[in-house]
Amino acid sequence: MQSRLSIGFLGAGKMATALAKGFVASGVVSARQVVASDVNEEARLAFRRTLGAARVTASNLEVARRCPVLVLAVKPDQVDAVLAEAKPAFTSDHLLISIAAGVTLARLQKALGERARLVRVMPNTPALVGAAACGFAAAKAARPADLKRTRQLLSSVGVAYQVKEPLLDAVTGLSGSGPAYAFLMIEALSDGGVAAGLPRDVATKLAAQTLLGSAKMAIETGLHPGALKDMVTSPGGTTIEGLHELEKSGLRGALVSAVRAAAEKSRKLGQA
Repeated sequence: MQSRLSIGFLGAGKMATALAKGFVASGVVSARQVVASDVNEEARLAFRRTLGAARVTASNLEVARRCPVLVLAVKPDQVDAVLAEAKPAFTSDHLLISIAAGVTLARLQKALGERARLVRVMPNTPALVGAAACGFAAAKAARPADLKRTRQLLSSVGVAYQVKEPLLDAVTGLSGSGPAYAFLMIEALSDGGVAAGLPRDVATKLAAQTLLGSAKMAIETGLHPGALKDMVTSPGGTTIEGLHELEKSGLRGALVSAVRAAAEKSRKLGQA
């Protein structure tokens, strides 16, 4: 499964490390085919410890010279400086996959040129455990093979869906910010369990497993979430009482509003 393709990371933080780990674990590349740059020595050392045989450096230019596929994994305010350093080695043979939050394809093109082969990705933190939900959009100069490569790489750490670039804000509001909503639900369910008498550790594990199992059922059965909800809800039973309380508290509307608010914030950040 492993090819001779070398993949370079411009930035060696947690998300870069998670993606690289997934790429290697899936057999897309070997650790020896991975190179990462970062000005932060601790980040470089952590990346190296996780990947083993991967090469690390402080030079973005060196990574661009060595690798035809580059993953831009730095904070938005670092993008311009990092790309400026890598640009002398950037050619038409390069594919740049950016996971820099809120950084548009137009901004990347301004830094590297309109003919640059670019793909913008919105991943999420469950990439750390191989369960990411990603959206991606491509610039006009990107080739069909680039989209195939991007999907292959992202699929090694979860699932990936191609969307039009403006919809990446919606992806950000839903799956990008969504893990925080899920963690809040786990915490709240655990609190409820404790209030009902369960030990905290047991309540938290039951809450987390309940969300995990429910998500697995939704994915694997393909049934509408409403149908799955009805399967749990017996007439006159306990679940309908709990659902009634959630509806009275506006949980459904609050989650819709959270996604919309986060998506709108993403749009504004992209315009800054």
